[in-house]
Amino acid sequence: MKQDDAKIKYADIFTLPHHQSTTRKHMSRYDRAAQFAAFRALTGYEDMIAEEARYTDGRIELSDNEIEIINATIVELRRRLDDGDHPTVTVVYFKPDPYKKGGSYETLKGRLKKIDAFEKTLVFYGGEDIEDKRVPTVKIELDRVVHVLYEG
Repeated sequence: MKQDDAKIKYADIFTLPHHQSTTRKHMSRYDRAAQFAAFRALTGYEDMIAEEARYTDGRIELSDNEIEIINATIVELRRRLDDGDHPTVTVVYFKPDPYKKGGSYETLKGRLKKIDAFEKTLVFYGGEDIEDKRVPTVKIELDRVVHVLYEG
């Protein structure tokens, strides 16, 4: 149908005003456009697929020799803490993934606050100012540690 044919066919309604309902409020353009937005029946499906594809590392089993080296380092760090020193320590540890099997290896470098024998953790100051008692601490479980290195 050509444009001229449409003008002739609908000539009787071209001049009429646009219909406005007397019983319903006029819908905004935003709300009207929302009616035609894509419908996603599987909300979160892409997130679930991405989570499943995310790679996690397996946990390394340490040899007896490696465990002895870590234990000797912890004993030396405990001695330094008893002397009032708070050495800067670099720790590589396994952090389990909260959602799936495995996890990742993280590295933390910080000032050691204490070695908690009861909870079996290394406790680090959360910030540079070790005198500020309001600074939160970071705890790492000893059985997750795979490497310890300290300065000095």
